[in-house]
Amino acid sequence: MSKSTAKISYKSWGEYIGQPVYLFKIENPNGAYVELTNYGATLISAIVPDAHGLYGNVVLGFSSLQAYIDDKCYIGSTIGRYANRIGGAKFVLDGTTYLLENNDGQNTNHGGNSGFNSKVFDYAITDDRICFSLLSKDGDGGYPGNLDLTVNYQFTDLNELIITYQASTDKKTVANFTNHAYFNLSNEGCRIFDHSLTIYADQVLESDAAYIPTGVIKPTGDITFTGSSIRDKMSIQDDGITGLNECYILHEQGNTPYKPAAELIEKNSGRKLEVFTSYPAMMVYTADYLQSKHPGHHLQAYGAFDGLCLECQYYPDSPNRPHFPTTVLDAGAVYQETIVYKFGIVAQT
Repeated sequence: MSKSTAKISYKSWGEYIGQPVYLFKIENPNGAYVELTNYGATLISAIVPDAHGLYGNVVLGFSSLQAYIDDKCYIGSTIGRYANRIGGAKFVLDGTTYLLENNDGQNTNHGGNSGFNSKVFDYAITDDRICFSLLSKDGDGGYPGNLDLTVNYQFTDLNELIITYQASTDKKTVANFTNHAYFNLSNEGCRIFDHSLTIYADQVLESDAAYIPTGVIKPTGDITFTGSSIRDKMSIQDDGITGLNECYILHEQGNTPYKPAAELIEKNSGRKLEVFTSYPAMMVYTADYLQSKHPGHHLQAYGAFDGLCLECQYYPDSPNRPHFPTTVLDAGAVYQETIVYKFGIVAQT
């Protein structure tokens, strides 16, 4: 990853349950910048150039704190304590059954009703990054242990947004964090159907109708992405369009710090997004259920397929699947994982 000589500024953005909320900006020397808030340690904007030198926003977001308070779709938020779903809203750890909040039918999703998307984080600013921190107390959402989480955001001179998660606990627990940004690389806010996608994976988790893994790992088959149009992978029926909500198992990384996870391209703008990560998997979600109460960056409320989520993380339901990579975090151990979103343009021929 490249160096960062970005400038960081911030201003008051309101308050939530008596806690002050701020709007932060990290701008690099090229004029590209990201905006963040300590409400949910949320990514609000990513303003980067297209192939014609025009700057625009490539993530979905809102211009007011109230819109995020009302949001039910985790737009741009930090997800915890556990990204994605845990089946039956429970798991067993060292013989103890922990009952979680079932906010998704009989299952829990994205930390339940106590998810980090609606928490106000503390913050600290260093030379080139913003560090959001949160203490999640023992029993929060049903999870054991007092968990300390720090989410570091850095924006480099090469338009790389680097997100690093560091956590520790005083009692054995499970942990899985990600960012829930919805990407759209077009200048007009068009739906994501004509974006092309490459995913560096040839296996995917089989899931049931509630998106809970069955435990079977299978070939990607007809949802393999090698520069494919997102439209081509969707199921179009008389009753509507069914998109993707799939967990891809990423190829093992070689001698680099982070493995390549995906590349997203929008041909009209000439923009591309490269995703790198230390995580073993990536959820691809085409925002089938996206719906916002408030207008977004293009002054219209968001709806289905307005964005694409590329959520690097551990596998869903890992606490109930011993053959999945473990998400157990021991007392005194350190959780550290990284996601890199690198914004660029397609080479002109």
